[in-house]
Amino acid sequence: MLNGKTALVTGGSSGIGLAAARLLRDKGARVAIMGSSQEKLDRAVADLGNDVVALRGDVTSLDDLAKVRDALETAFGGLDILFANAGVAFGTPIATTDEAGYHRMMDVNVKGVFFTVQAVLPLMREGGSIVLNTSWLNQVGTPGRALLSASKAAVRSFARTLAAELIDRKIRVNAVSPGSIETPIHRSNGQSEEEFRAYAEKVGAQVPMGRMGRPEEIAAAVLFLASDASSYMLGAEIVVDGGRAEL
Repeated sequence: MLNGKTALVTGGSSGIGLAAARLLRDKGARVAIMGSSQEKLDRAVADLGNDVVALRGDVTSLDDLAKVRDALETAFGGLDILFANAGVAFGTPIATTDEAGYHRMMDVNVKGVFFTVQAVLPLMREGGSIVLNTSWLNQVGTPGRALLSASKAAVRSFARTLAAELIDRKIRVNAVSPGSIETPIHRSNGQSEEEFRAYAEKVGAQVPMGRMGRPEEIAAAVLFLASDASSYMLGAEIVVDGGRAEL
C-alpha cells in the first residue's frame, strides 16, 4: 500500500505514534520517528527494528526541527507522509492554572504542530499527505480541560487552513481525532498495572462503546489518511472516539 513512500511520525516513540509508525512500516513505508527522549527512542527502535530512523528532538525548538529536516533529507531525500502526533495532555482548571502550564500546552500542541509542518514542507513531495492529531475534546466542553481543548481546536483549524494553503502543491492535510486511548499519556508515575486497569475501566465506562480505545485503532485511521485510499479527503477530521463526542 505504501511501498516506496517515506514517513515521519512525531511523538513516535510510544502510544499512538509508535502504533502508527509500526503500521506505516508494515504497509511498506520507510519510517522515521521523532521524540524528545533518547531512552524511549531506543526502546522504540528495539521494538520496531533497525530499519526505522530515530530522530531526537523537541517540536517546540525550531533548531531541533531544522536538524530533523536535515537528517530526513539525508536519510530519505524527500517525504511523502507526516503524522504530526506529538502532544501533551494535562488538566488546566481555570482557577489554578499558571502561565507556565499555559505555555507548555500551547507550545507543544499548537506551536509544535505548526512549525513541524513548516520545517518538513520543503521535503514534502507532490501528492503527499499530512495527518494532524486532534482530540474529541475539540468538539465538547469538558471542565478542567480548557487549554487542552483549545489547543486541539487550533490543530483542527490547521487541518482546514493548511489544506487550503497547500492544495496547489497537491499535498493533502487531514486530521484524526482520538478519544480516550490506552497510552502512556494516561499513566501516572509509579502507577501499577492493576491501578491503571482500574483507571481504564472507570474512563471506559464514560465511553458509549464501554471501553477505552487502543492505539492500533487510531493508527488504522492514520494509515487511511496517509494512503491513496483517502485521495478525495481534504481538510477533514476522522473521529475515532467510541462515540464519546457524538452520543
